[in-house]
Amino acid sequence: MTGASRGIGRAIAERLAADGARVAVHYRSSETAAKDTVAAIERGGGLAFAVRADLGGDDGLDSLFAQIEERVDALDIVVNNAAMLSAGREDIGPEEFDRVFAVNVRAPFFIVQRALALMPDGGRVVNISSGSTRMALGDFAYAMSKGAIDVMGRVLANTVGERGITVNTVAPGLTETGMTSWLDDGAAEAVGRFTALGRIGRAADIADVVAFLASDDARWITGQVIDVNGGLWLGLKGPGNRWLSLRR
Repeated sequence: MTGASRGIGRAIAERLAADGARVAVHYRSSETAAKDTVAAIERGGGLAFAVRADLGGDDGLDSLFAQIEERVDALDIVVNNAAMLSAGREDIGPEEFDRVFAVNVRAPFFIVQRALALMPDGGRVVNISSGSTRMALGDFAYAMSKGAIDVMGRVLANTVGERGITVNTVAPGLTETGMTSWLDDGAAEAVGRFTALGRIGRAADIADVVAFLASDDARWITGQVIDVNGGLWLGLKGPGNRWLSLRR
C-alpha cells in the first residue's frame, strides 16, 4: 500500500498485517518511519517490507513495482493512500498543481493499471479520498484531485467487476494525523461539536473500514464512496436540533 509509513497509512498497514496480509510499506522520504512501521508489524507477528518510491513520475512507479515484484508474485489488495496537500492553496502555481495531481491522481491510476496484471480474480482495490470533496476548505488542487479519485473508483469498479475484483473509496473526515497537526485541542473540540459522534477521527477508525472492504465480508460492495467521519456536518446538535426538541 502507498503512503504507509505514518498516520492513516500506518494504521491501515498494521491492521491489514494483523489480518494476515503481507504488506508492502511504501514511503517517499521517511525511511525511519517506514522501518518503524515494518518493525511494529513484525512485533505483532505480521509480515511487511519497506519500499521507497517518489510517485510524482514514471521512474518512481517503475521503482515501486520493481521492488514489489522482487518480493511477491501477486497483489491481492491494493490500497492507494499516498497523497499530498498543496502549500499554495488558492495561490497555487502550475508546477505545484501538476505535482499534486501527479501524486494524488496519476500515480493511483497507473498503480492500479499495473497492479491488475498481478492481481488474481477476487482481488481488492481501496482508494483513500477525502471529505474535502464536499466541503469548501480552500485547498483547490487537493480537493479536486480527491474528486478525481472518487470518479476513478466508480468507473474502475464497473470495468473489473467481471473478474470479481471490488473497488471502493474511503473518504475520511478530519482525522488526527500529521496532516492535521494544525488542529490544537480547541480546534479538535470544535470539530467534535459538529460531529454526531462527538470527536475528531482517529487513524484506527479509518483502518478498520479499509480492512473490512479488503475482506471477503465486503465481496458484494463495489463502486462505493464511503464517508468515514463519525457523522461530520450532519446538522445542529443540542438545543438547536428540532428533533431533540420534538422528543421532549
